[in-house]
Amino acid sequence: MKLFSVLISCAVIAWVAGCSTPQSRIDKEPEAFAKLNATDQQLIREGKVAVGFTAEMVKMALGEPDRIFVRTDTNGANEAWSYTTYETDDGVLLYRGFYHRHWGNPMFYPYYTNYSGRRTREYLKVVFANGRVSSIESEV
Repeated sequence: MKLFSVLISCAVIAWVAGCSTPQSRIDKEPEAFAKLNATDQQLIREGKVAVGFTAEMVKMALGEPDRIFVRTDTNGANEAWSYTTYETDDGVLLYRGFYHRHWGNPMFYPYYTNYSGRRTREYLKVVFANGRVSSIESEV
């Protein structure tokens, strides 16, 4: 029983350590963050993005996108990053973000992948043009 408790504790610590926050992402790129103006720094700390952000700035604020699309129109091709949340059929949040890319990792908690009522919902889409955010689509 004691071994089981130790294993559970280690799994929880590994899971928490793997969680990505704006501050943990800023800590990985302190020089790039320091070069930004105060307004952009505050938005990134709050996990928000703005038109004009670079891909690096968006990753600092939101992390890696869950999906990447190429949107082609009369003006050419643009990249669109999608951020997704995973929830139960009745809307209760299970998890949000990049975690689903780790299916198959033995440390990944299998409850979420095996949950029969799980649904995905895109909550944010960031579109780039010429290397900068040109539009942001979000839920209201």
